[in-house]
Amino acid sequence: MQPLKANEIVGTWGTLLLPIGNDDSIDQELLSSEIQTLIAAKVNGIYSNGTAGEFYNQTEEEFELISQLLADACNAAEMPFQIGCSHTGPKQTLERIKRIRPLKPGAIQVILSDWFPPSRREILKFLEGVCNAAEDIGIVLYNPPHAKVILSPSDYAAILKEGIPLVGCKTAGGDAQWYTAMSALQDFSVFIPGHHLATGIRQGAHGSYSNVACLHPAIARSWYEDMKTDMEKALLFEVRIRQFMEKHIVPLIKEEKYSNQAVDKLLAWITGWAAMPLRLRWPYSSVTEEEALRVRDHCRDLLPEFFETVTA
Repeated sequence: MQPLKANEIVGTWGTLLLPIGNDDSIDQELLSSEIQTLIAAKVNGIYSNGTAGEFYNQTEEEFELISQLLADACNAAEMPFQIGCSHTGPKQTLERIKRIRPLKPGAIQVILSDWFPPSRREILKFLEGVCNAAEDIGIVLYNPPHAKVILSPSDYAAILKEGIPLVGCKTAGGDAQWYTAMSALQDFSVFIPGHHLATGIRQGAHGSYSNVACLHPAIARSWYEDMKTDMEKALLFEVRIRQFMEKHIVPLIKEEKYSNQAVDKLLAWITGWAAMPLRLRWPYSSVTEEEALRVRDHCRDLLPEFFETVTA
């Protein structure tokens, strides 16, 4: 695949979730099947090794296996894909980038160094290094709400002004002022949470590495198509999606203390599109099946569309 330009990184991208067995191993057969299902759903792209892909809890051999499986399937299907090379250690991030560069992803995702909060000077040094290591492949900065340093629109502007060729970011979004400032950035793709996508697109965002695609990638893709042709319909659908997330998913995170990746796997389990187990890798806790069944009932009531048969 040719490297993606910023204006080509748009729409609903599906994350690659890791199917973890009872022995804590990765189910490679189920992982390959998941990739094919995402391709068949015609999402705008697929990415590996985000938080939902448990990038922080893989051996280097597993990282290479996951990356190879994704690249082989997506290159054969001409499906845009990104490989996450994030690591809490900056040197390991560089090594991961160098190893997967021959797989020709459309872009590479990284997080900022995470053990100690980097200064602005250190952030610039880190991003310059990863962009150099990636050569002609664009870098997307994954800056989640739990990062030790949260970048503002002015921070992104300063990075781009320094000539560091980031092609995009994955963020939590913001208010109207935030969108205005981010929209002023040139040749830069801004991705926000999936359940805010219609509102975000209307304010200038370009897409989402989508938790809604975790719930069902074909429905998420169809919803994005509605945003291009019937925004009012898409906004009405978002009201129900956000109602479900706020009433039934957010409390699992805030009150029950489950991780984001635990609820991402829950979302996939609810509709069963990927036959994804709820299990996270040791030592992290998975949502229990009892809780999952309860949430599934609420989802079916609020969002019956996600349980209907969808043709790609």
